[in-house]
Amino acid sequence: MIQFLLRLSDAARHRARLRSWSPTLASGRRGEDLAHRFLQKRGFRVVARNYRSRSGAGEIDLIARDGDALVFVEVKSRRSEEFGAPDRAVDQEKREALVRTAREYARRAGVEWRKVRFDIVSVVYTDPPSVSHTRDAFPARQAL
Repeated sequence: MIQFLLRLSDAARHRARLRSWSPTLASGRRGEDLAHRFLQKRGFRVVARNYRSRSGAGEIDLIARDGDALVFVEVKSRRSEEFGAPDRAVDQEKREALVRTAREYARRAGVEWRKVRFDIVSVVYTDPPSVSHTRDAFPARQAL
């Protein structure tokens, strides 16, 4: 019953966003909502959403705790996999921006860099939406 109510609430929130936001922005935020719930069900504790660095150089969709690890999560969504899986859109430039922003957050939060991880959650808007999670999508240690 609770899952049904959560899905209903998500759908209502998405419809409200569509009235005032661009379809692309609303779709991206819906993907973040789905990723947030997906990770929570798997024991992650989401501590921040849409974190922007003070310099404005980057944004991290979700920041979560998974045991000792501080996990920076990039969420990618697509209508279909016709042009490949959503996670393929995280290129080297995006990774570098994520690392720069993550360094700032980790430093401000007092988290050692060795306890940082980068994950990607892919959302495909099938019926129902398909959500997949890639742990350690790229190594933080190589990004030093």
